[in-house]
Amino acid sequence: MTVRDAAPAADRGSYPRTVTPWERADWRAAALGWVERRLAARGLREAGPRGVRLRPWSVLVRLPVEGGGAVWFKANPPASAFEAGLTAALSRWVPEHVLRPIAVDTARGWSLLPDGGALFRHVLDRGPADARAWEEPLRRYAEMQRALVPRADAMERLGVPSARTGALPEAVDRIVAENAALRPEDRARLRAVRPLLVDRCAELAAAGVPDSLDHADLHDGQLFRPAPGRYTFFDWGDAAVSHPFLSFLVPARKARERFGPGVLPRLRDAYLEPWTGAGRTAADLRRALVLAEPLGAVGRAASWSRLFPGTGTADTAAAGAQALRELRAALETAA
Repeated sequence: MTVRDAAPAADRGSYPRTVTPWERADWRAAALGWVERRLAARGLREAGPRGVRLRPWSVLVRLPVEGGGAVWFKANPPASAFEAGLTAALSRWVPEHVLRPIAVDTARGWSLLPDGGALFRHVLDRGPADARAWEEPLRRYAEMQRALVPRADAMERLGVPSARTGALPEAVDRIVAENAALRPEDRARLRAVRPLLVDRCAELAAAGVPDSLDHADLHDGQLFRPAPGRYTFFDWGDAAVSHPFLSFLVPARKARERFGPGVLPRLRDAYLEPWTGAGRTAADLRRALVLAEPLGAVGRAASWSRLFPGTGTADTAAAGAQALRELRAALETAA
């Protein structure tokens, strides 16, 4: 493979004005040269046209390789550069649940990953509507989170952001202060519900489920189902060390949109099953999930704030503001 200087056309999604390092010829040469050397070390060569996807939060390049198949290069911005090291660590700690990277450069936030197979979203689209479809992946995801509880401190040492349960109110304070898209009435209403947030976090912390890894954006495009009964979780750029149950918000929302609200009790039970034991009753766990589920919006807002500090762009600031409004609405409803 020869490193090509010209940048191929890129998919920019709904961010046509996004500026990334990919626009710089020197950066592309360094990145693609790194990919070439890492592939060569595995006896692989690039073959065929690249597919490039540029977003404010990542550069993603699909590279076909000789013999069939493809690999994926991902570059994170500094605020989520921890993903490379976390991906490598997860492949050692919970290899049955994640991709094993071909190579990572933790200093530069680069990862080279194998193709993971069929996206869960595409599997859902191809098959008949089955309200039970999310049960097994949520059970497997909870098993992974529980296995990672002893690794919480190690994940923070890798640079994974800390959003421990007891510190979530202070995290919300910071996010609110930084977000330029919030209206004055939003700020006032968020201040009014802060005591509810403090109480909810205190009760959740006392429930006895320790902090672990929160993916923070576990939708149906963030896991693979390469074969029946197998699920592989990926894309950790939004992750944090926090209460594990915060992860339930996003998949619950996606399942509700596809199958209706009647699916949620079964999904809650499937997700909570691996957390039983250690003196926790089913009622205790259900109560903890009720407390935690709306707090998943904190993870979403924190990710937007971390990746785009200050004003960011109009789109990114608005996304963070919407997550905060969702949190406020959930707390007002629960009051």
